[in-house]
Amino acid sequence: MIKLESKDQLFWLCQCSGWAAYALLTELLIKIPGPEPWSIHLGHLLLDTSCGFGITLLLRQLYSRARKQSVRLSIVLHLGCLLAASLLWTQFKWITLQWFYGSWWQPMTWFDFGTWTSASLTMLATWTAGYYGIKIYLDNVEQRHKAAEAMHLAKESQLKMLRYQLNPHFMFNSINAICTLILKQHNSQAVGMLEKLCDLLRYSLYTDPLAKITVQEEKAILQTYVDIEQCRFQSHVNVHIHSESACEHLLIPSLLLQPLVENALKHGMGSQSVIEISVAFRCLDEQLEIEICDNGTGFDGPCSEQGGIGMKNCQERLQLIYPERSEFRCGNQPEGGAWIRIRLPREPATEQAQASPPVSVREQA
Repeated sequence: MIKLESKDQLFWLCQCSGWAAYALLTELLIKIPGPEPWSIHLGHLLLDTSCGFGITLLLRQLYSRARKQSVRLSIVLHLGCLLAASLLWTQFKWITLQWFYGSWWQPMTWFDFGTWTSASLTMLATWTAGYYGIKIYLDNVEQRHKAAEAMHLAKESQLKMLRYQLNPHFMFNSINAICTLILKQHNSQAVGMLEKLCDLLRYSLYTDPLAKITVQEEKAILQTYVDIEQCRFQSHVNVHIHSESACEHLLIPSLLLQPLVENALKHGMGSQSVIEISVAFRCLDEQLEIEICDNGTGFDGPCSEQGGIGMKNCQERLQLIYPERSEFRCGNQPEGGAWIRIRLPREPATEQAQASPPVSVREQA
């Protein structure tokens, strides 16, 4: 972002270098070829340039006030200020030149008045065009930066909302299951499930919703969730999590797979006595592939229209984090059950993160 200080610094750089170039060109193209002696034209050039420098500073202030008016009035004020400044500069240059020649006042001919005023007007109009050209460019850059920053903040807010939206949904189901175990007097199972739930929620609170974690860490979190569900369903649920060794240190969004496994349990339970769910991580050429399969009832129709909040939030998170670089597909297996396949860009973790072992949620507390 172009801050106010740097914009002012750029103005002074352009102002000083521009008027230095004006003085140099005037000296080379007008003063030296002309009949004026050095003792006169050097002093007059210094006063001429200084006056132009000061007048443009005054124009800058006047333009700033004129921009606050209506469009028509602002245009009139700009033209009026430009014309008045040109006349003032012309008179200053004429009077100081006469003073150097020892004459306090000698009227200008109409030809001198026209040529000198035209030169002053051309110079100040060029300065005005350059001033507004640079100002409009910098303002556009600043506006684009603010718009990009606003989009980034909106994207972060949406990602946080999508991540946190899953927690109350899962927490309600888990607490309800714990209450059921307590009512059935399965106290040891209820305590174990409650400890696992605390671990998972503690991890969720201590993890940045926008952060990415390694596949190894995601597997550990997913296993904690699976342990909770196995306390609930006992031997009716079997979940197998497997990953290739090359995938262990690739980065993925945190808690990405938990809602998908939860969705498979919620919608896949049917007449089967045991539901089998497999989660596999594979490394492709430039992508990480994650596949979730189950032997449940599968999707009744197009899977993109089913799956509830878990699948929808997962797809939206992927679109926000990897715009046009991720793939989310789903369908039914020929032998029964559903499958979900996710492909993400391969993103290796840093060497320091690879060397560090996964931090357990109890250590974070």
